Amino acid sequence: MLPITKNELNLLVQYIHGASGISLDSSKAYLLEARLSPILKKNGFPTYLDLCHKAKRDPSKKLEREIIDAISTNETLFFRDKAPFELLKNKILPEIIDARSPQSTSLPPYIKIWSAASSTGQELYSIAITIRELLGTSSKYRFHLLGTDISNNAVSQASYGKYNKFEVDRGLDINQRNKYFVSDGDSWKIKDEIRAMVKFQKFNLMQPLTSLGKFDIIFCRNVAIYFSAEDRRKLFAKLEMSLADDGFLVIGSTESLSGIADQFIPKRHMRSIFYEKAGKAKI
Repeated sequence: MLPITKNELNLLVQYIHGASGISLDSSKAYLLEARLSPILKKNGFPTYLDLCHKAKRDPSKKLEREIIDAISTNETLFFRDKAPFELLKNKILPEIIDARSPQSTSLPPYIKIWSAASSTGQELYSIAITIRELLGTSSKYRFHLLGTDISNNAVSQASYGKYNKFEVDRGLDINQRNKYFVSDGDSWKIKDEIRAMVKFQKFNLMQPLTSLGKFDIIFCRNVAIYFSAEDRRKLFAKLEMSLADDGFLVIGSTESLSGIADQFIPKRHMRSIFYEKAGKAKI
């Protein structure tokens, strides 16, 4: 594995931050070496400096995508941390459903949920399974479930919905696996009825969010921790604009918005913390 120089490290840290918002520092030298050295070898670049210069000058953005795919953390599992999905099932969904209950004279409204760093899809599929277990196949409610991630590879796998045995065994019990997945060789594929509930697309959270519309529920877990304090403030300011006035924001269990986004108020339900807009419109 080729060692990275201090100058190369500084240039790559600046480049990666500009391309993705991911904030790295000098302590991440080994991580950059481990994740980028295969790209050097594959493309025949003698140094990280060559890689950085070539990526900046590549109009196709192919190298940039390779770098971001390698650097972005895709660690995830089905029903990760459990508590947010119990919160969704027992508190958030019932309140949103009650607020959005269709009138007899109109079509059922969409309930919009966004997984803002969906990685390879386990979080959004866990949300879809939670909805299905709560409501069954009722057509009384319509859901729009969106998952976004900056990694092309992650979005591709999420869209396909196919996972190996290790991935499926992480977070799912046997009953859930057999109910919502079908065996596909040595892997498992999400059933079409669940796959049809979701949509995935590549998206950089540093971009304006207006094109995505507004959401009733936003999951933005364990992604802002990779941003600088200033970028976190900018992100949550944009998330406030993307959240319905009576909506719910769920972040990671070890994260806090204190001093970062005072426009959100923390609320507790059982073992979980969620956030509402300050001055939230009453449901």
